[in-house]
Amino acid sequence: MALFGYAHVPWFKKHQTMIDEAWLPNSVERFAQSQIAAGLMLKAGYQPVGFDHFARSGDALAVAARTGTLHRNFQGYTEDRCETLIGLGPSSISQFRQGYAQNMPATAEYGRMVEQGGLAAVRGIELSEDDRVRGWIIERLMCDFAFSAIDLVERFGEIGQKLLLQASSVALRDPARLLELNGDSFVVPVENRPFVRNIAARFDKYFETGKAKHSVAV
Repeated sequence: MALFGYAHVPWFKKHQTMIDEAWLPNSVERFAQSQIAAGLMLKAGYQPVGFDHFARSGDALAVAARTGTLHRNFQGYTEDRCETLIGLGPSSISQFRQGYAQNMPATAEYGRMVEQGGLAAVRGIELSEDDRVRGWIIERLMCDFAFSAIDLVERFGEIGQKLLLQASSVALRDPARLLELNGDSFVVPVENRPFVRNIAARFDKYFETGKAKHSVAV
């Protein structure tokens, strides 16, 4: 079960302009609501998977969360280790090792492109090695609330070493201690796990410059 807050994005979804924003809870109220909902899920026998999913203890996602084999893609958490995700339908996004590709968003035009026997992808982004390393860090934070410094450097070499320095700076200079160095691993303390998206954003070099911010983190 996925449990997350309503995303108010009237600049993106025009029909949401009908909602008076004064009716909506602020960040403190949203956080309180999320904690109440999570408590009800735990009471019902579900286990947390990442920061916004819940599953029964015997479910494949719960097992993956306990064994450190959990992954995350556009659809949320998964135990599938495949690096390729094929998006079907208008506006869907496919993920490959080389990067991402998005299909035509307009339904009618998407249909015409498919009927003509061609590809329906209209734009894509090629990943650099730096992008891949940052993506690995972000995924491990979102799935395990931690990542190994040794694993980072062994997997990615010089670029991994560069981002290890950034992680050390985040851990040492943040007065809120959202990320801490514990042994050879960078760990999000249990009490700070609800804010893991904020922590992961520190490693997203596109976050501040990107125009497509869809919702608040909490």
